[in-house]
Amino acid sequence: MKGIFMDAGESLAAVFDRMVRHDDPPVTVNRVADVAPAELRALLADYDFVLDDHSAMPTDQMRACTRLKHVIFLGTGARSYMNPEELAALGITVHTFKGYGDTAVAEHAIALMWAGARGIAMMDRDIRDGGWPRSEGVQLTGKTLGLVGFGGIAAEVARIATGSGMHVLAWNRGPKSHHGVTFVPLPELLAASDVVSVHLLLTDETRGLISRQRIAEMRRGAILVNTARGAIVDEDAMVAALQSGHLAHAALDVFAIEPLPPGHPLTGLDNVTLSAHSAFRTPEASDALIRRALDIAKRLASG
Repeated sequence: MKGIFMDAGESLAAVFDRMVRHDDPPVTVNRVADVAPAELRALLADYDFVLDDHSAMPTDQMRACTRLKHVIFLGTGARSYMNPEELAALGITVHTFKGYGDTAVAEHAIALMWAGARGIAMMDRDIRDGGWPRSEGVQLTGKTLGLVGFGGIAAEVARIATGSGMHVLAWNRGPKSHHGVTFVPLPELLAASDVVSVHLLLTDETRGLISRQRIAEMRRGAILVNTARGAIVDEDAMVAALQSGHLAHAALDVFAIEPLPPGHPLTGLDNVTLSAHSAFRTPEASDALIRRALDIAKRLASG
């Protein structure tokens, strides 16, 4: 059994070279960051499994990859790039894993929250342009943070936030409990939170969950943080709420379309802080990411 890491680019290729072991199954490393769907048939023709970091794998294109039996998606959000059920019908199993970057993503969410509260990105932009904006920020100690979804990442966010003197509410689709966190219905969370941070997997049920109506339910002047998936939030409704002042700020690592298209409305708003889907990008998380993927490949190869 042999595989290919089809979209490693130079950065993840370097991580792969560092983490691969002599007893791992053979994996060809494609040091290209972007793979177009039309390239999949030729690229995957000779392989039994593929490591996929961020490339789309449309079912119509994958239908021609008759030898391939396994997709090892590097993370949890495979559904943003492929349809696992349709691939399963073709005899291709999609493997995902979580937990490798919980601390990295949580720290990034916290960083975005504080950057949004203090307007750091706006001040940075204006100072570079020769200005000297001394904007008034929001003090977060004593404020309420609402976590929409509660898995490993949200638990880490809660740990950091409670240690910083914030009150933490959470809503989860299934029953949960956690020390220092109060679980409440979603409408109550939205109405009571000074900061709302999204921590859900993208599924058919969560797509568009933070809708125009949900955004209207949020406390006026709240900050919205999203390090989960862009499609969970109604982007047009969020932009409208930012323009009207109903939302004071949005701090975003994920978007409905990535990379964010030039001229996108979000890029023209001062009350937005943007990062390039990089919350999980730390050396520690990247090492764990590649090693976990190789462990799955090793288990598949051993039967």
